[in-house]
Amino acid sequence: MIARALLLLALAACGTNTSAERVTLPPGTTFSAVTDTLAAHGVVGNRLWFKLLARLRGADRSVRAGVYQFTPGLSAWKVLDILKEGDEVTTRFTVPEGLTIPEVSALAEEKLGIPADSVVAAARDSAAATATLGFPVRSFEGFLRPETYSLRMGTTAPELVRVMAEGFNSAWKPEWDARLDSLDWTKAQLVTFASIVEGEARADDERETIAGVYHNRLRIGMALQADPTVQYAIFLATGKRKPRLFTKDYQFRSPFNTYLNPGLPPGPVNSPSRRSIEASLYPAKVPYLYFVAGPEGRHLFSRTYAEHLRAIARGRRGSP
Repeated sequence: MIARALLLLALAACGTNTSAERVTLPPGTTFSAVTDTLAAHGVVGNRLWFKLLARLRGADRSVRAGVYQFTPGLSAWKVLDILKEGDEVTTRFTVPEGLTIPEVSALAEEKLGIPADSVVAAARDSAAATATLGFPVRSFEGFLRPETYSLRMGTTAPELVRVMAEGFNSAWKPEWDARLDSLDWTKAQLVTFASIVEGEARADDERETIAGVYHNRLRIGMALQADPTVQYAIFLATGKRKPRLFTKDYQFRSPFNTYLNPGLPPGPVNSPSRRSIEASLYPAKVPYLYFVAGPEGRHLFSRTYAEHLRAIARGRRGSP
């Protein structure tokens, strides 16, 4: 008899919607308000029976806030299942490698409707970044993992940043820690170095060679002279990315400019891919100290500065 009564209650509370209805339930909403919202959208019929069924199932105390989508013809029982399980509407958000915080923020505004300014603010929270990542950093720059995420509708800026940073943590391999010790680097230094490799890479299979060049420069105390650091410095100051640098740009005053400052810059200049991180940990053993953009989307590598000048000339001619 009880089972039959529950079934009757479920059927009695069926909705009248004839198309999919998307419903937003804010945090702290009472079940009575939830019922009114669902009824207004035609998801449930008789409010009284729906509330009674929810109380009998104990579902009136376990509704999760969020954005839900209800197809036509759902029984009240199924509606309660959806609410109880938190089966929210999700969306896919793809973040390419090599983006900076402002670029990720602009993408989040375009694809998710999250205000870019709020994402920038959340991503530049040094205290939150240090707490989430587990080591001291200036911001989340470099640690917003390039990936495709499945996010619930209504995701906030801090939630988005946290999910992406936790993605970095979850992708970290334990064996990388031992390699860091041998390099005498911190995680922050590794990601900073990898972001430079990411910014320079044109062909995927050149990452290890590029990393080898920069390791060689660091080893002999040579300035890194990495264009991505200058581009980042200018981007921080102007809000605009400069794809091509001119002679005067290399004198741009910034702690990130590795033409003017020795060693690594203060932090990452983008979010590097896993491939760039691994290339930075395990660079190719090469004799090169220089490289320049060549034809067909690849670089020309040189041992000496004289060879480098000849490579520059070849690159300008577009000849092999």
